[in-house]
Amino acid sequence: MERFERVLHYGGEAIPYTVRISTGRRERVRIHVHPDGTVEVEAPEEATAEDIGKAVQKRARWVHDHVHDARRRFEHVLPREYVSGEQILYLGRRYSLKVRHVPRPDRAVKLKGALLEVAHDQVSADAVRARVRAWYKLKARDYFAYRLGVIAKGLPWPQDVPKFQLKDMRTRWGTCAAGGTVTLNPFLVRANRECIDYVITHELCHLREHNHSPEFFRLLSRAMPQWETVKRSLDDMAEILLND
Repeated sequence: MERFERVLHYGGEAIPYTVRISTGRRERVRIHVHPDGTVEVEAPEEATAEDIGKAVQKRARWVHDHVHDARRRFEHVLPREYVSGEQILYLGRRYSLKVRHVPRPDRAVKLKGALLEVAHDQVSADAVRARVRAWYKLKARDYFAYRLGVIAKGLPWPQDVPKFQLKDMRTRWGTCAAGGTVTLNPFLVRANRECIDYVITHELCHLREHNHSPEFFRLLSRAMPQWETVKRSLDDMAEILLND
């Protein structure tokens, strides 16, 4: 899949965007402003550079406004310090982080009631951050595998539950490769089940329609009628969910 970079000039600003050429896509150029403010343009193979540029320029104000909205949301998010008392999200619920210094053999990360307790022989922010990230990935692997199986079995088109993998991503919650492998962002495990189910359902729909054509969105709407409301909720939380 071909990718290249371009820049949109609007109102004295230069807004970079990535163009992704979708093989087999026959629909019009689509523009996505991701939750962190990055811009991606999906275009069919037959679209020329001029076609793509005109399509983006036509929606320049929309792109500009959505990019600024995303940036404003992130401006108010404080960097994590990974100290006791800090709030940690898991499956849509808030937990208080508790950091304890212990000998190396006693290291552990456990949920205890309303606490996420990190017991470690190193209590620096970097060390605690690494342990929490590892815990998130472990939980994400198990929970996503479970939900992927449940949702895939409830849809008529997957013949088998697809393979999936975890990958840290700053602009995407998930992707689906042409070969059928689903990739999910481990930070998604911070969101509630409905948001996680939306992302998984979205990617499973790509097994049938590997693009964002009208037919893809019809398929998604049949599989999850309330997806637009859930997506808005997920996008509104992105700056918190992706804060690391």
